[in-house]
Amino acid sequence: MWALLLVALGTLALGLVAHRLLAPAGNPFAQPPPGPPPAAGDGAAHPRQGPEAGVQRPPGATELDAVVIGSGMGGLAVAGTLAKVGKRVLVLEQHDQAGGCCHTFQERGSEFDVGIHYVGQMHEGSMLRVALDQLTDGQLCWQRLPDPYDEICLGPRRYQLRAGKAAFAAALEEQFPAEKAAIKEFMRLSKVASRHVALLAVLKLVPRWLATLLVRTGLVYWISPVFRMAATSHSEAVARLTADRDLRALLSYLFYGTAPRDSSFLVNVLMVHHYQRGAWYPRGGASEVAFHAVPLIERAGGAVLVRAPVTRILVSPAGTAVGVVVQRGPSEEEVEIFAPVVISDAGIFNTFGKLLPPQLRSHPGVRSRLAMVRHGMGSFLVFVGLRGSAAELALPATNFWIYPHNDLDAMMTRYAALSRDDVPENLAMMFITFPAAKDPTYEQRHPGRSCMTILTMARYEWFEEWAGTRAKHRGPDYQRYKLAIAQRLLERALQRFPHLRDKVEFMEAASPLTNQHYLAAPRGEMYGTEHDVGRFSPAVVAAMRAETPVKNLYLTGQDVFSCGLAGALHGGLLCASTILGRLLYLDLLLLKKKIKRRGAGPAGGVSGQGHWPRGWPCAGERAPNSINPDVPLAWARLLWGWDGRAW
Repeated sequence: MWALLLVALGTLALGLVAHRLLAPAGNPFAQPPPGPPPAAGDGAAHPRQGPEAGVQRPPGATELDAVVIGSGMGGLAVAGTLAKVGKRVLVLEQHDQAGGCCHTFQERGSEFDVGIHYVGQMHEGSMLRVALDQLTDGQLCWQRLPDPYDEICLGPRRYQLRAGKAAFAAALEEQFPAEKAAIKEFMRLSKVASRHVALLAVLKLVPRWLATLLVRTGLVYWISPVFRMAATSHSEAVARLTADRDLRALLSYLFYGTAPRDSSFLVNVLMVHHYQRGAWYPRGGASEVAFHAVPLIERAGGAVLVRAPVTRILVSPAGTAVGVVVQRGPSEEEVEIFAPVVISDAGIFNTFGKLLPPQLRSHPGVRSRLAMVRHGMGSFLVFVGLRGSAAELALPATNFWIYPHNDLDAMMTRYAALSRDDVPENLAMMFITFPAAKDPTYEQRHPGRSCMTILTMARYEWFEEWAGTRAKHRGPDYQRYKLAIAQRLLERALQRFPHLRDKVEFMEAASPLTNQHYLAAPRGEMYGTEHDVGRFSPAVVAAMRAETPVKNLYLTGQDVFSCGLAGALHGGLLCASTILGRLLYLDLLLLKKKIKRRGAGPAGGVSGQGHWPRGWPCAGERAPNSINPDVPLAWARLLWGWDGRAW
């Protein structure tokens, strides 16, 4: 009986796959991108297409194919993919520059990234690299970080990680010679996870009834071990691997606000695996991602507009999403924009809890989806401007993860339970990175300057007293509290790097309220919904898909798949696959094989220089007219009445 059921399900699944493969929508990933930008030193600036340089101006608002709320990686990925099959897409961003966590800001001559500190799997021919090259026309260049790419401090003990299939395991074995069997088994599980993780995407793409059947019957666990890995506590899994507490901590070190015992073994394994082939940083800074993604959207007749906050989603009497309402300029006049498809990169809590009309927020499907997830933990960042270049200050490109001891579960439990007043004197983990040391173009753009970024996790409740106040006007008590935390984090960093003590020029700090303001994160979370083990149970994986209970409304980004740039991009690909009725991952796989047969990717790799040309909106400027001057004029006229002349 079971055999017949499996055969029937297999036949049905193959039929569904064939249907998607034969869908009328075209293949957006048919050909490799044209190639990399000119190498650094060529004297050539980034090409920038404006409305008079080949960008087709969009027609009226009613002729859009889709509107996207938010321009984070998930929003740009789905918009770019749809644009590659000729769809006119309008992306609306509430901040003053595009990119979400990929944006940067400038302060007193230094430039800081806010979310992209390093990315794995950017080697030539990797699936992630192929996808990002497609979405940036191959113009985005990556700088590989030297080894060790990460150093983990557990109290006084330091461990280093090195890149490479063999080198990664060898480095662990050198530091834990008695744990070779455990390391070998972890590497085996890592390989299984990486090869089978695509099945999580499949579970989100098959019809909901089929996914429900697979989950409720338990057949999903027979299909692949990846689903049991996803539903297993990370602490439990590593405890079965080894009794060495330092090694357990090392296999759990990539921290995103969830204690190892509450997190999914699969997610943590994939995060460690993500960097096994190396770590990369975008040349020119994290803002290069959006800079090279926007022209692709514009060429299809779409646009990416900043300072365009969406206040609500328009829904027809029949319950179908038909557009959005956007605030227009300082007057806060509202403009309705209609489109047959509405895509939200604003996160599930914003989309379902704020943007939908009140009557739809109580829809059983909406309430059920919201009940499955929780808000993630917030973050606290310290941005430190340094006098002197990265070379002059001997800044390392290595990233540093610093923990007080090797019991990360106990650390997180104690830290999360702190009262607000106890936080500054009891800070737990922290992450230290030097963007100027990772980007070889930094010195060109900011001569004689460099920077350090420090990050820790922070509960929204510690700052909730000042919620609702205006950014930069939250009052002296907020400033004192924020500065107390920032100064203690900086002091700890200077204990690790004492030669920088007299090189600190200034310091800025960002709390969960900062993320709430600039990223529209409901409770200051950087990684979307909580990445606990419950979220990655098969039932929740199947439910947290791009398709929503509201017809023609879709979700994209981190909440659809997982956290980080890669997770958000996969969220975008899943969303585009759902809308187009096409298995885009198969298209990417075929393109990957085509590139491999040709013997190279889009040539570039790490060549090319990156900088923002004059006029591109920069968060550091905060000017009231800081919109992208290169968007098609029709949309600028619609939202701001701008006729192309100087403000």
